[in-house]
Amino acid sequence: MLLQSYRIPFDPRTKKNHQMIAGSGPRCPYCGKFKKLFVRQGKANQEYTIKAFPHLRPKPEQPIDTPVRICYRFYMATRRRVDGLNLCAAADDLLVEAGILKDDNSAIVKSHDGTRVLYDKQNPRTEIYIYQWEEDTP
Repeated sequence: MLLQSYRIPFDPRTKKNHQMIAGSGPRCPYCGKFKKLFVRQGKANQEYTIKAFPHLRPKPEQPIDTPVRICYRFYMATRRRVDGLNLCAAADDLLVEAGILKDDNSAIVKSHDGTRVLYDKQNPRTEIYIYQWEEDTP
């Protein structure tokens, strides 16, 4: 049974290919580097996340915390090679950050059955279908 569906009308982005090194704390007096360095999401992913939030409506009253199956259709603007698992991970994190899913662990997101990476130069987008989990019967 379909619980929610969403459509994000932008070229999909992964998190792992758009990272940068950032720092905090005092700087070294000799080289100028921050004392603490860490990896954070880059500008492209941050912009995508901000632009995607308004398209993730309606939200459920409470974040979904029951087992679900998610089906993504990623329509890319180019034929470049992309890692489908990274796209799924970024989209899962986006759903959690938007308050649609309580978490993206395996107790809630049971599968990504039917997920595809496709090409559509004129209309790049991400289509998201969240289904209630139904245990397979042999």
